[in-house]
Amino acid sequence: MNEPFSWGAAFAALQHRNFRLWFIGQSISLAGVWMQMTAQGYLIYELTHSPVYLGYAAFAAGAPALLLMLVGGVVSDRMPRRRLLILCQWAAMLISIILAGLCFSGMIRPWQILLIAGLSGVITAFDVPARQAFVRELVEPADMPNAIALNSTLFTLAMAIGPALAGLLYVKGGPGWCFITNGISYLGVIVALGAMRGLVGPRRATGVSAVAAVVQGVRYAAAHPVIRVMIVITGVSTMLGISFLTLIPVWAKDILGGDAQTNGWLQSARGLGAMLGAMMVAVLGRRIRKGALVAAGMLVFPAFVVMFGLVRALPLALLALCGSGWGFMVSLNALNTLIQTHVADELRGRVMSLYGLIFYSAMPVGALIIGHLAAAISAPTTVLVAGGGGLVFAVWLLVAYPALRQME
Repeated sequence: MNEPFSWGAAFAALQHRNFRLWFIGQSISLAGVWMQMTAQGYLIYELTHSPVYLGYAAFAAGAPALLLMLVGGVVSDRMPRRRLLILCQWAAMLISIILAGLCFSGMIRPWQILLIAGLSGVITAFDVPARQAFVRELVEPADMPNAIALNSTLFTLAMAIGPALAGLLYVKGGPGWCFITNGISYLGVIVALGAMRGLVGPRRATGVSAVAAVVQGVRYAAAHPVIRVMIVITGVSTMLGISFLTLIPVWAKDILGGDAQTNGWLQSARGLGAMLGAMMVAVLGRRIRKGALVAAGMLVFPAFVVMFGLVRALPLALLALCGSGWGFMVSLNALNTLIQTHVADELRGRVMSLYGLIFYSAMPVGALIIGHLAAAISAPTTVLVAGGGGLVFAVWLLVAYPALRQME
């Protein structure tokens, strides 16, 4: 961990042509994705005035992960991941355009948003395992942690920019323009994937059924001491912590008395903090133990969630979301790197699908609970309960599992 710092090492993954194409394509697309997510949440709250519906929307987007994510991991390990990713981008583009058309026609209804969210979740169940495992095909093994960190930096930059743009566009032209912009942005990834050369896809599994392949991946992850712990941390932290983000439209409209633009600023503040965390890991990741980063993020993240539940002024709310974004991304980035570093290549898609399953199912289940709690005991109290629970879990884990901080 005493490797000297260099800017070359901080951007080592960009020396690989295929990763550069991936990076450029993602930079075009991801801001659009965050525009749609931000506008979709505010739109359903504007139509229903119900935090419960916010929970329903988040659950609809994540529920397919419960059923299909492990299947998506098997598919990712058996077919060319580039082809699978291209198919997912075309499908996502189509449903974004349909959603935009419903808005422009004035026919949009809450049930339609829930249906679109569910279809997006089906795509996500196949896209996420392929996307996570695809990084290994783009760079050399030594540069994989840097590639993961740079991916996270790009993702969080979009998280900072996309919601702010969505807020401005929503106020000026309506949600339809946010959705159509996202639909067009998928072309960036499609073109980048089509331009890649020399990819080495997953080795074909022979004589093993899909069910047996899923079981094999789950057993491998459950038996691996590092991967098992990382997946448990991901699930608990996500359910107790990140689910509070479902209530940001409530905060923007009811707690702070704002509008869609306020909602965009709040989402972007979280993205800014996450971007700073991802950049820190990209620049300093080789000099700091990944386990120490997980520990730091797990403590900082829920502490700022509690702060967010207490404040009633926009500047303090922005600061709290920025801090929570930093903590969550530092922890999540390190968790992802530890899993990717320890997993066997032939099981990478299935293990990453299990990781994605835990993340993408814990979030909507938590969101469903959060939405109903907010309707019953108020949004601020619900956020305090969620943040407090995350903080208790972090402290317990660090006491019960001290070896975490030493993981490389």
